[in-house]
Amino acid sequence: MTNDNARDAERAWELMKKIGFAMLVTRDGDKLRARPMSAHLERDNNAIYFLTDARRHKDDEIARNPGINLSFADASAQKYVSLTGTAVVSNDRAKIKELFSTPAKAWWDSAEDPNIRVLKITPDDAEYWDSPGTVVSFVKMAAAAATGARPDIGENRKVSM
Repeated sequence: MTNDNARDAERAWELMKKIGFAMLVTRDGDKLRARPMSAHLERDNNAIYFLTDARRHKDDEIARNPGINLSFADASAQKYVSLTGTAVVSNDRAKIKELFSTPAKAWWDSAEDPNIRVLKITPDDAEYWDSPGTVVSFVKMAAAAATGARPDIGENRKVSM
């Protein structure tokens, strides 16, 4: 990775960690399906993990087509990350126990639930939008509209992960 790409990739990881939740997009035949998921980032392993339920159709969709998209959004702060990658579903009980936390208790009673699976995403690339915030962005867009100029409303970068 070039220094610029490494810096931009690091910023993408920081934004994803701060946002914490992503819309996981999978393919269901010709259709795209999205659902919100709580992300567990492991930058050092170049991986993003989710807990999932074997009884849900996303595991089957991933088995048929492991290419996914993750969309992280903090609309109030005007910060967004869209990531493409490859997903793998496993029954790694040690990893499930490691990732099991309070939010998971909304779906399962304990980490021993036999229906829990771990979903590992290996990122390929990402694009992020990092704006100074809603008020500043609005003012810059209004000024641009009045002057006919294009607004500078933050950073937008495409990065290899």
